[in-house]
Amino acid sequence: MNKIPLHVTNGSVLTNRLNELNIEGDILTWQEMLCEGPTVEQVYSEEFSKLRKKFFSDFYDIDLVINEIEEELDKLNHSEKYSEIVLWFEYDLFCHINMIAVISLIQQKKIMLPLYLVCSGKVERNKNLKGLAELNSGQLLKHYRDKIELTPKDIDLAVTVWGIYCGKDHNLLKPIIVTNSSFKYLSNCLKAHLERFPETKDGLNVIERNVLEIVKNRSIKSKHHLLGYTLNYQGFYGYGDLQISRIIEKLSIFFAEEENSIKLNRKGHEALLGQHNFALEIDNSMMFGGVNKFEFQFNKKENKLIKTVYNAH
Repeated sequence: MNKIPLHVTNGSVLTNRLNELNIEGDILTWQEMLCEGPTVEQVYSEEFSKLRKKFFSDFYDIDLVINEIEEELDKLNHSEKYSEIVLWFEYDLFCHINMIAVISLIQQKKIMLPLYLVCSGKVERNKNLKGLAELNSGQLLKHYRDKIELTPKDIDLAVTVWGIYCGKDHNLLKPIIVTNSSFKYLSNCLKAHLERFPETKDGLNVIERNVLEIVKNRSIKSKHHLLGYTLNYQGFYGYGDLQISRIIEKLSIFFAEEENSIKLNRKGHEALLGQHNFALEIDNSMMFGGVNKFEFQFNKKENKLIKTVYNAH
């Protein structure tokens, strides 16, 4: 029997593109956003599934259909059909956390096939970072031809990062930021992750502060308008509408909303000036892997996370 590649994509948009291009092989579509919510190391163990289901229900009012996910993941139980596994993941944090979970799952299943990575980001002379689905067909096929085979060291690194992410001490990611690997954008993503915790000065994280800056410096007409701007100017996060909309809602305490405009209120200006720590006023109950966002703050001077002094409620 001729063996074929197994492609793992980060979502159905890219799966559809690969189908249109008639790329040889089977496709496993990964439908998760593990950069938010609780995780444990054993990917899609019973405990993992329960945690994810509860998270999506509590935070986004979404009923996660675990059977559908497991049906898709079942392709990994038939590795004898495949010659190699090709991971299609992008430059951002959203993709990278999913990617390290997929690599860890492949290791947990003891699948010994060659692992390749197709990752987009900077394309030719274009300054802007591009997602895989944004590439034209020629660029996408070129990326596929130029795919990188992951070394045992790369795979160990991914598994280590996943273990730390699911654990209690995310400062352990700091030495990995300066580690060389085939994951060209991993260090940017890990830096961006640490900056998702509230900063000691104002209690805002990088994304929240960015949203307030946009409201301050642009003429924003509505929350939908603000969503568009934030999606475009989010750097290495790769968040979707769902996540950004939730963040904007949580920041409403800083806005003065009128019929055709959103401006900063007094509190919003105070937050940007760092006159007060607002961590207690913003709902910070989000989990990132094994850590609650509320329990740590990012100290910019020391460039690390420190335990928060107030108690989480």
